Amino acid sequence: MSETTEEPNVGTFTLGDPLSAEPAEPIEVPEHEEWPLPNGFAWVFRGEGNSDGLVRPVIMADGFNLGRSKLDWLYQGLEGGDFPFVSELRRRGRDVILLGFEERSASILDNARAAEAAIMRAIAEQVGDSRLAVGGFSMGGIVTRYALARLETQRMDHRTALYFSYDSPHRGASIPVGVQAFSHFIPFPNDFARQMNSPAARQMLWRHYDPETGKIGVAPERTHFLEALDRVGGWPRIPRTIGVANGRADGVGLPDVPPGEVALRIDRIYPGTTFYTQAQGDDVTAAYLNRRLPKAEKTITTSGFPELDGAPGGTLHTYRILADAMRKLGGKTDLRHEDVCFVPSVSAVAVRDIETQADLYVKIDELGPEESELDDHLCSGETTAHTAITPGLCEWLLDRLPD
Repeated sequence: MSETTEEPNVGTFTLGDPLSAEPAEPIEVPEHEEWPLPNGFAWVFRGEGNSDGLVRPVIMADGFNLGRSKLDWLYQGLEGGDFPFVSELRRRGRDVILLGFEERSASILDNARAAEAAIMRAIAEQVGDSRLAVGGFSMGGIVTRYALARLETQRMDHRTALYFSYDSPHRGASIPVGVQAFSHFIPFPNDFARQMNSPAARQMLWRHYDPETGKIGVAPERTHFLEALDRVGGWPRIPRTIGVANGRADGVGLPDVPPGEVALRIDRIYPGTTFYTQAQGDDVTAAYLNRRLPKAEKTITTSGFPELDGAPGGTLHTYRILADAMRKLGGKTDLRHEDVCFVPSVSAVAVRDIETQADLYVKIDELGPEESELDDHLCSGETTAHTAITPGLCEWLLDRLPD
């Protein structure tokens, strides 16, 4: 159809964390080897002084987005912030293996095949008897968790001493359901809708908007994934398991994201479309969606949700990304809250589900260590962006790597 019969297509963007975003100031990616893998590939960076065979390998898996992993962006995201994570690993004599996927939004179960293959190749090429460290960022931490656990059920020796996750949604992630619904309200096939309805999104999201039924609930794919995870024991049992969260541990969420307020209003295109920060209660309006051509409007409501958008956790620039896309096509926006919680702290360190307000905002730092499914964990001292590389979190991880 022509532009006179449909609203503009604003769905050319996707929601991504800092590690999957194009760097503002690109830095040079050093020489590396590439491994082809089932459903993925890997880049291998040698540690200082290492030449023959793999030495003290650390495997780090990419996170969730749409399309093939961009390991150059991942590398630059790990290096270009406040802490040069890859360089510090290499300086300590460790070979770094960045694991990517042919389709980041594919099923976690399918992408785990790439992780398993990377682990087995690392073992085959390793020199010395040092055991591996294996983990990942965001979804990458879930992929490697499942891969290690599945290898154990198959009685395969993964030779891994440490499993780590970096702001991974062990108990689920949250994208506002009004935003999910809007991706399918755009009257064009679009990348944003494909991302929101992808297998990985349906497996990771705590609640999912189904475009076929218009219902909000636990996606069948999430139920099936959790059942698959249970079948392999939930966690790898041989390695020590640790995790970090980009959110705080003191129960303090995002102070500038109170519940039930306008987060973003759009005019000119999709006129009057309004998104609200998530509030508690029944029949709570999460979004009002409106388009002129073809004419349609819809109100998205929730019941029984906790205050997810302002919860303690790693954040995404969800509404800023959406507002920027609208403005590029001539829309007028009233953006009041740029960021919302994506991975709650309680999910990242596996201490609580995120079903209730009390659990979502629990003071993790007052809980005993036995409350977490992980052997050890650390939350950020202040709220940071989902998967943001910070000195405190990275140094804590480095100190726990196997000898």
